[in-house]
Amino acid sequence: MTYHPKSEFIATMIERGFLADCTDYQGLDDAMIAGVVPTYIGYDATAKSLHVGHLLNIMMLRWLQKTGHKPITLMGGGTTKVGDPSFRSDERPLLGPEQIDENIAGMKQVFAKYLTYGDGPTDALMLNNAEWLDGLNYLDFLRDIGRHFSVNRMLSFESVKSRLDREQSLSFLEFNYMILQAYDFLELNRRYGCLLQMGGSDQWGNIVNGIDLTRRVLDHEIYGLTSPLLTTSDGRKMGKSQGGAIWLNEDMLSPYEFWQFWRNTTDADVGRFLKLYTELPVDECDRLGALAGSEINEAKIRLANEVTSLCHGVEAARAAEATAREVFEKGGVGDDLPTLSLTQQELPISIVQVILRAGLAKSGKEAKRLIAEQGARLDDAPLTDAGLMLDATALANPVKLSAGKKRHALVQLAE
Repeated sequence: MTYHPKSEFIATMIERGFLADCTDYQGLDDAMIAGVVPTYIGYDATAKSLHVGHLLNIMMLRWLQKTGHKPITLMGGGTTKVGDPSFRSDERPLLGPEQIDENIAGMKQVFAKYLTYGDGPTDALMLNNAEWLDGLNYLDFLRDIGRHFSVNRMLSFESVKSRLDREQSLSFLEFNYMILQAYDFLELNRRYGCLLQMGGSDQWGNIVNGIDLTRRVLDHEIYGLTSPLLTTSDGRKMGKSQGGAIWLNEDMLSPYEFWQFWRNTTDADVGRFLKLYTELPVDECDRLGALAGSEINEAKIRLANEVTSLCHGVEAARAAEATAREVFEKGGVGDDLPTLSLTQQELPISIVQVILRAGLAKSGKEAKRLIAEQGARLDDAPLTDAGLMLDATALANPVKLSAGKKRHALVQLAE
């Protein structure tokens, strides 16, 4: 990347590792020097919370606002009814309007922690594309918008090609998605002066379509900027763990488990993640990332604290660190550990069931294998008997259940 930007935002994107590609570096850089650039990222409402996979582009919007521009978070109340086929091997399940509205309400909670919303020139806007998509007349839309799209070109985009190359069905419903996303950009430009769309590099084709459409219909110059699709150094998709998605809403994942996810970052990823997911100065990120041996663990704790403070608040980060130190360094039981409460009626209960219900294994088979391979512990003592039953006497006091070195839960009798 040899381009030397004049605008603070693009310089930050390059320096911290956010930038994969841009449709016109010079044009966007000049626009950002000239004034406030309203910028959007779209989020389809497929779940009640955003997850760590979304955090990269939420941080991009945060930096955008910090450098004097206007973020627009576009909720896909309309597009969620279709589903983005980009780089998916199957069609998304279709959701009803009530479920979509419920999901949007849950997702909104996260944005308020990272962005400042309001009526000022750089205050963020929360919009919903159902505002213009729900009322579209199909025939008018085909005539006015559809005529600008070449099917040959749409078939050439990597997101569509990868699906067709595997001979997997791509429904006409999904094929329409990129037209709707292009139309979003057009409408945001027309209604709100939006000049830039950002997204992961899998969105490149959709973004370029929106730029072309806006140029053809309104004769306006607008821009696209993408971030790299992140994988961890061991090749896993960012944001996935053994237990599933790492959610950003605390009612779907406790702040302690969120903190623990970052604390367990692979050594090789620490410096890169500090640049992307915290606001620490770049040279400090480089210094922490270069630590070796046991010192890198302190860098991981710093990473976990910084990211958790942004998402859940400073107090939640402090409590999570205190719990972790209690559990790992002193072998005690921390207050914030994920907790399984059992009633008297459920006792006695097999240890395999307890491991399963505490979320430390996905199946009975996995729980038994954990015990057989001596990866499970009860109050720090190795568990060797998969047939063990826990009764009221065994649970007279809360017990700590561990899977491996890093995953723990508290098991107790319900009061």
